[in-house]
Amino acid sequence: MRTAHGFFLSLALFCGVAALAQTKRLTAKEAKDHVGEVATVCGTVASARYADRTNGQPTFLNLDEAYPHQIFTIVIWGSDRAKFGTPEVKYRDKSVCATGLIKDYRGVPEMAISIPASIELQK
Repeated sequence: MRTAHGFFLSLALFCGVAALAQTKRLTAKEAKDHVGEVATVCGTVASARYADRTNGQPTFLNLDEAYPHQIFTIVIWGSDRAKFGTPEVKYRDKSVCATGLIKDYRGVPEMAISIPASIELQK
């Protein structure tokens, strides 16, 4: 019974990742025109910060432009942080693509990411 359960869980995870791979690819600048959509947004992490004293302990990865002039932000909440290690170090100055729902936060598009498979390092 465990084997079947493990198989179906693996299949569900694979299908979820495969579905993520088939979404629209956008630049960080294009994301503002796609709020409310699930898409893949790509850019270079220009600034990264773990706000450990802020409510929810978010980690902010700002693509293409550093804070406070960010044009797109990837948010990793503190409750998910352990899955990523130290994302503000791991992704800083790297080209990445993140897949998820684009939301607007005070006029800046952002995406909250909860699983590491949603962020892909580009070569």
